[in-house]
Amino acid sequence: MADSDETRRLAQLAKITRAFMENVPHNQALGIRLESLDDGEAVMTLPYDAKLVGNPESGVLHGGAITSMMDACSGAAAFMKLPEPGPIATLDLRIDYLKPATAGRDVVARANCYQRTRNVAFVRCVAYHDTVEAPIAAAVGTFMLSTSRGRAAPGPAASDAHQGAGASEPKEGP
Repeated sequence: MADSDETRRLAQLAKITRAFMENVPHNQALGIRLESLDDGEAVMTLPYDAKLVGNPESGVLHGGAITSMMDACSGAAAFMKLPEPGPIATLDLRIDYLKPATAGRDVVARANCYQRTRNVAFVRCVAYHDTVEAPIAAAVGTFMLSTSRGRAAPGPAASDAHQGAGASEPKEGP
């Protein structure tokens, strides 16, 4: 693909991803901010907010809020790897919580879509405060890809055992 075509593709996907983030009530309620997007990559921040604290004694953000951000960030990374815009859906998201977040601090998520087949995108995501080398949580996820209901997204012709497995209606965008 020519550089100008690639630049246009990434700009179009980024525009859709930003609009998606701005129009999802759950993301808005959590205050998730989209920081950056690139080819198969996304970075988001979950600002510290007392209403998102899981345990008032510790003041630590609830794991569910961090999970939501990691899912949104992973979906955005998968979406940014598509050859053209199309629906995606989370098939599986496994998160390992490695340590509690620090009370009073924002949490950042960085996701990378490291492999895309015709039907599935594979993503890694890390949540952290200052550096990915000191993670709060690490996730791996798979996302169903399609350009229209029932049709696989264009891409590598690899066989894909996950095609549609466990997915409900695909959502447009991450």
